Amino acid sequence: MAEIKSHEFDGFLQNAARNYRIFVVYGPDRGLVSERAAQIAAKTGVDLKDPFSVIKFDVADLQSDAGRLLDEVNAIGLFGGEKLVWIRGAANEKSLVDSLQIIADSPPDASFVIIEAGDLKKGSGLRKVAEPSRAVATIPCYADDIRALNGLIDTELANENLRITAAARQVLLELLGGDRIASRNEVRKLALYCRGQGMIEEGHVTDIIGDASAISTDDAVDAILKGDSEALLHAMQKIATSKTPMFLVLQGCLRQFQLLDTMRAEMDEKRLAPAQVMQTLGRHLHFRRKPIIEQALKSWTAPAIAREMNRLQSAVLQTRQRASLEDTIATQTLLATTLQSARKG
Repeated sequence: MAEIKSHEFDGFLQNAARNYRIFVVYGPDRGLVSERAAQIAAKTGVDLKDPFSVIKFDVADLQSDAGRLLDEVNAIGLFGGEKLVWIRGAANEKSLVDSLQIIADSPPDASFVIIEAGDLKKGSGLRKVAEPSRAVATIPCYADDIRALNGLIDTELANENLRITAAARQVLLELLGGDRIASRNEVRKLALYCRGQGMIEEGHVTDIIGDASAISTDDAVDAILKGDSEALLHAMQKIATSKTPMFLVLQGCLRQFQLLDTMRAEMDEKRLAPAQVMQTLGRHLHFRRKPIIEQALKSWTAPAIAREMNRLQSAVLQTRQRASLEDTIATQTLLATTLQSARKG
């Protein structure tokens, strides 16, 4: 079993990644999954620009042809040399799980396999195959903690010879998290904005990361949880007028569902009522918002929350990859979540 925890990944990448042929990278932070899969791919030594050496699949491509993955892994490259087979969007598809079992039992000599997956629960098909196997490196990717976010900030700002005041750092930390790629892009945007100034102040952060009031963002998230599409569109219009990136609303909604996920797990595990969970895990919430969160806990089941988090995480990543469509992607996704809330309510 080779499970690489978050704090071990950098060392693993430098020292041990080349000892493995098969990697399963999974977790709720889609941006971090994507980033770490790309880092592993770069370490394989395969020419990532060569279409004959790198075979990329969406998991849907394998569902109609169960043997395709095995064929690609075992096929000899057109010009010899090593190959990389890279699968994205995996969950627990039976064809993929069965193929991974065969590959793990007899690892390839001239191919690398990277599987990018979403939030796989313990005991799910892919994890049941990957975790016990000595041939597979599993890399779980969870939302960055404060230490990881501070490291990300320090690295990106150092690249521009910038420093940041304690107050500005605190504000920035409150605006990051949930998705690694999104967080990195926001810090890079801040660094570009402050290039040549030496020190980043609190005002710089609020100017460039977003100057809409927290209340406006909370209003949007609350409208989503209540299933009120009219209130959502009104709140988003206010946010757009203030020229705040719609990404912040997506991020705020994702954080809210991550909190709901934690609360719901506590409810189910300890058989608690929503009001009891609110007294412990919801103490920091504004009193005006507590009834909305409590009602959401009654309406949303754990599986439904997990599905919605996957949808939101995917949308966050899409807004970073296709910046020109950020507003459209965010609006469509948040409206879809609002409709789900309305049905459950």
